[in-house]
Amino acid sequence: MPDKPNVIVCLCDQMRPFEVGCYGHTVVQTPNIDRFAAKSARFEVAVTSNPICSPARSSLLTGQQVRSCNGILTNVKDRDPPNPKREMLVDTTLPEVFRDAGYRTALVGKWHVDPQPQLVGFDSVTYPNFEHRHYGQTYRDETAEPVVVVDEFIGDWELRQAREFLAGDRDQPFFMYYNIALPHPPIGPRQMPPRYHDMYSRDEVKFRANIPGDRDPDNDRFWFNTYTSPDYYWRYQRQEAQDPDDLVPDDFDLADLTRLYYAAITCTDDQFGALIDTLAEFGLDDNTIVVFLSDHGDNLGSHGLFNKDSLIEESIRIPLIVHDPRDCAPVHDTTHVASIIDVMPTVVDLAGLPTPDSVQGQSLAPIVHGGDDIPGGRAAFIETGPMIGIRTPTHCYGMSFDLESRRPTDNDIWFYDLTEDPLELHNLAGTEAQPELEQELRQALLAWDQSTPWQQVPEHG
Repeated sequence: MPDKPNVIVCLCDQMRPFEVGCYGHTVVQTPNIDRFAAKSARFEVAVTSNPICSPARSSLLTGQQVRSCNGILTNVKDRDPPNPKREMLVDTTLPEVFRDAGYRTALVGKWHVDPQPQLVGFDSVTYPNFEHRHYGQTYRDETAEPVVVVDEFIGDWELRQAREFLAGDRDQPFFMYYNIALPHPPIGPRQMPPRYHDMYSRDEVKFRANIPGDRDPDNDRFWFNTYTSPDYYWRYQRQEAQDPDDLVPDDFDLADLTRLYYAAITCTDDQFGALIDTLAEFGLDDNTIVVFLSDHGDNLGSHGLFNKDSLIEESIRIPLIVHDPRDCAPVHDTTHVASIIDVMPTVVDLAGLPTPDSVQGQSLAPIVHGGDDIPGGRAAFIETGPMIGIRTPTHCYGMSFDLESRRPTDNDIWFYDLTEDPLELHNLAGTEAQPELEQELRQALLAWDQSTPWQQVPEHG
């Protein structure tokens, strides 16, 4: 057994904390995540850097804000395979830190980042095409060539790939970036194993109170089809005929979609539990640091919105749980705002390795080990296509953002007191309700915007 700790970063997709048991939900079954959290450091308020896939994942891998590691705030283009040139993620990445320290490094599961993973520090890679498809998925390896089509549920197949990596050389420490695709659409029948299809009933659904009753039924139906079919969105964009089997029934509604989202979370929990059980089976559990988190949340009808890419809590909030078996007293942190950009410096710090100078996040290791405070840990910054914002433990302040000029504007200002108004129903911007704090957060956001550099990428980036 190596002296250095092993490290696994387990990233799930589009999973917000509000439907996880240890974060307070009373219906969705997440026993494995809950047990893991009970012996770990759980951050009550954790946020993504950008609530869409490629930017969030790029931030995780670099410890940088999206503008600094990608140079764009949107998903990378659906290259197939990913870019063979390293035009993004040009600074030292998380797998490179561990590889350079003598670790075996592996990617298992979703990538959706530029460039190709073997260019940024992964020795072993097994990843699917960008298109979300949970059956009949094509996988690539270090050559970036299509190597296998997996007809079975990809969660089961990817777990076997992870087991194979974990069963490898025991004399060398490892870093594994393990990605669980659910609950990102598609979800529901034909997209998950049958045991999940009717796991939750409509009567069990607990709607968030910021879902409006006067929604557009046509818009709802578009999103219901998009969430439940791997092909609907692209066929719709290309104005192609739809396969009737890909369309939801006429009586399908938000309760049906939400119960399927619940099932996708439980499916994710089962996969995570299998990973933790594998560590114990292989005798690796007492020397493996494990981080569980999501890349971003899901709007799921709140404020009339679906999918993600908004500054609202449903988009930006993520679960974040860190376990170091060498010092595993349970911690429930409620005073800081953790960010996805903090994951890289945290695990590097916990492993006793130097943090690259390019990292913009901060180590949460003192909190993981029971400390009370870290400098500057009281706020986090988020950027989306339309807005930038600052999230503190009690408030969120946001400004509209012009992507062409790369400048914040006053076209849209958000200011929410999340202690009094956690569902963000009352925008306090310009109301003189809390003018001193509003101005303080505005100045902090503008200062961050001015001081945070942009990565230069080719226009076709």
